[in-house]
Amino acid sequence: MKNTFYILLCCLGSQLAYGQQNLEKYISYGLNNNESIRTQQFTLKKSVYALSEAKSQFFPEVSFNSTYTKAGGGRSIDLPLGDLVNPIYKTLNQLTQSNSFPMIKNRSVLLNPDDFYDAKFHTVMPLLDLELNYNRKIKGQEVTLQRIEVEIYKRELVKDIKEAYFGYAQSVQATLIYQSALKVAEENLRVNNDLLKNDKILRSAVLRSESELSKYQSLLETARQSQKSAQAYFNFLLNCAPETEIKVDNYNDPATDPALLDSTVDKREELKKLNTTLLISDQVNGLNKSYIVPKLATFFDLGSQASGWQYDDHSRYYFFGVSLQWNLFASGKNHYRIAQSETDKEIIKSQISYTGDQLKLQLILTRNAYNSSVAQYKSALKQLASSEKYYRDEFRLYKEGRALFIELLKPSKCLAFMPILPKTGLHYP
Repeated sequence: MKNTFYILLCCLGSQLAYGQQNLEKYISYGLNNNESIRTQQFTLKKSVYALSEAKSQFFPEVSFNSTYTKAGGGRSIDLPLGDLVNPIYKTLNQLTQSNSFPMIKNRSVLLNPDDFYDAKFHTVMPLLDLELNYNRKIKGQEVTLQRIEVEIYKRELVKDIKEAYFGYAQSVQATLIYQSALKVAEENLRVNNDLLKNDKILRSAVLRSESELSKYQSLLETARQSQKSAQAYFNFLLNCAPETEIKVDNYNDPATDPALLDSTVDKREELKKLNTTLLISDQVNGLNKSYIVPKLATFFDLGSQASGWQYDDHSRYYFFGVSLQWNLFASGKNHYRIAQSETDKEIIKSQISYTGDQLKLQLILTRNAYNSSVAQYKSALKQLASSEKYYRDEFRLYKEGRALFIELLKPSKCLAFMPILPKTGLHYP
């Protein structure tokens, strides 16, 4: 139950502290500097640009197009102009006793235009297109979905930062614990060596003390390496150098967390994400049904075309038109698309219901785990107080000469509860 552990961690982190300035600063710094968060922000920006692109498709689009062709050979059309006109012109010249009507040759015109250009500004604009409208709505919901993704990732990052922070704090305390244990073991070895010199104990007691000392030296080194690893991981989340110093806050007794008393989970990002996905599915379903409405668009060309780069009143032209597209038959393709989108909606609704029940269960388990942890914490505090009292009583008996100093150096007495409690300020001789 990863989410359950996170909720418990947040509750403990929010209630244990009486001065969490350092942790809050680290969280703020991590949210502003984490590379993964930056990547998510770039993805969100990309979604916003995609929405702007979808909106721009409703406006006219103007482009400049030009072509120039140079041709030779190929198919042609024979025009017998001379055969048709020359007899008439010859008769007219005879009647007028002049050469006012010259003879014309037959011509052969190429089908491919030769030395011909066409340059124009082409403008198109949709008048009625439901696909563009649904596409704009889908892109808008995708922006909302990406914003939720960013919030989910931020919450996950906050969880990771808190886990790493408390893990580092625990490793620091573990190092201090084993340092204290090592001092006790060293003192134990010193006393046993003195007792052996005075023939008060056997050699086996000294060997046992040396074994205890070696064990705590190994544990201390392991704790130090764990502390370095925890420090490096925490700084990695903050995008800092691995050896950057970490400041740890102090903590006191936990209080009841009001968040655990709220049984609603409607504000969770997971449900918001699924609900947004359901809205997108509705828009996709509408997009699949939009084939019923025809598409209507208009276009307008303004340009010039002629041979030999001629430009005058005869070469300039405009061309306007309206296009209509209506899909009447697609062999059931649109029907199957609609059926798929309807099925997707039912799947998402089922996921929403299941996720809501799962989050409610996690909340119940977290509340129980939190209460159990608080009870264990308070019980450990009482056991620590008993251990401190035991140590003080033994030390007083030693000063009065009624107890041996070796009783004060037993690790089982001095270190019984240190691994499960925070720093208490207890010192050992």
